[in-house]
Amino acid sequence: MSVNGKWLVRQLAKSRASLGALMVALGTPQVALAEWETNLTQGVTDYSRTVFDIHMTLFWICVVIGIGVFGVMIYSIFAHRKSKGAIPATFHHSTAVEIAWTVLPTLLLVVMAIPATIAMIELEDNSKSDMTIQVTGFQWKWQYKYLGEDLSFFSNLSAESRDQVRYDRPDAENFLLDVDKHLVIPVGKKVRFLITSNDVIHSWWVPAFGWKQDAMPGFINEGWTKVDEPGIYRGQCTELCGVDHGYMPIVVEVKPLDEYEAWIAEQKAEVLATAASGDRERAMDELMAKGEKVYMTYCVACHQANGQGIPPAFPPIAGGPIATGPVEGHLDQAMNGVPGTAMQAFAKQLNDVDLAAVVTYQRNAFGNDMGDLVQPATVKAAR
Repeated sequence: MSVNGKWLVRQLAKSRASLGALMVALGTPQVALAEWETNLTQGVTDYSRTVFDIHMTLFWICVVIGIGVFGVMIYSIFAHRKSKGAIPATFHHSTAVEIAWTVLPTLLLVVMAIPATIAMIELEDNSKSDMTIQVTGFQWKWQYKYLGEDLSFFSNLSAESRDQVRYDRPDAENFLLDVDKHLVIPVGKKVRFLITSNDVIHSWWVPAFGWKQDAMPGFINEGWTKVDEPGIYRGQCTELCGVDHGYMPIVVEVKPLDEYEAWIAEQKAEVLATAASGDRERAMDELMAKGEKVYMTYCVACHQANGQGIPPAFPPIAGGPIATGPVEGHLDQAMNGVPGTAMQAFAKQLNDVDLAAVVTYQRNAFGNDMGDLVQPATVKAAR
């Protein structure tokens, strides 16, 4: 697809794109639409290729049926029109014809259903999986837990992608499809996914894998994949899940087994290092720098980059009663959320250092200047 074609597609994906800008885009002559792809993705797994083959087989069957049906209709209309002196038939019933147009389509549907059913049964077969990952949808990010590895992390839209949106750069590479932390899986291993949601209905979808699965609160849906080609594969949430639905990408990185094992070891070491440094006191500058990064990852969607929020659903941080009130109340709300509102509980999403940093940042940014400094030890005690 050309750069201009991508621009238009991405404009459609931007939830905050103005109608006026879109109309201008549609009226711009250099916008190229000729290279749009309209077919399914063949994918990189055996299952995705099976789905593609079934799709193409059924598509051509439908094409042949369509040509036959419309061909007979068009011929009949022109060959037996009144101006040629056609006389309407007087019969009104044919048992043979009725049996034929009932039995033949039924048999055809059965024939078409057999490979589709086999493929669906295969998708539900999670047996003999080599590893299991729990995928949990949040507004608006994904949490991945490597069961049996004691490893868990959140994957958010990257800061670079947010900057691309903020500065209107829809032509940038991987626009709205980059995250701050990839889901990593090994080549050639059957990976089982347990998919659920923490809040509303989401949908986990990577086109190259050939399937998608809803993430529903209170339910666990399953899926699996086995990728034989190293690479990076991207997807998105495909269930309208709120104001930042379009900012909830998925990036899966498939590594050779030795690189995957090294990555797992590195992630575990990083978790241990973060936990070990949790009691160390931080200076204001260090907490503010860390807090800004956490804020721009977890808070900006609702409270905006300038801290003004989107009242009344998302109250402002700048001059707001929480950020300028008692520190204890601010920390409690950041950790436990506000029931019945869009304010999430971040106690399980952020570690002690991140929580201390973001609360410190909110109390000293956007003109608040409260002078408060929250240490990780304070957060640890509050837990």
